[in-house]
Amino acid sequence: MAKWILYHTDGCHLCEQAEQLLKPLLSSTDELQLIDIMSDDALILEYQISIPVLKNQQGQQLFWPFTAPQAQQFLAQAE
Repeated sequence: MAKWILYHTDGCHLCEQAEQLLKPLLSSTDELQLIDIMSDDALILEYQISIPVLKNQQGQQLFWPFTAPQAQQFLAQAE
């Protein structure tokens, strides 16, 4: 199971920005799973106006917009 999930959809420039922001903050042992909300009607209902959203294994979520320091703090609190 992935340690982190990034809810996104194709063609979302904010989602692309979030992914690029997160990649340098994750260690080589961290797994980032990208889940396209268009693959599930329930995800569309939940996240359609709030993607990108980063979620940890405990179910906590970080909603966009977030900065690198905010993301780093969110990543650190779950470890």
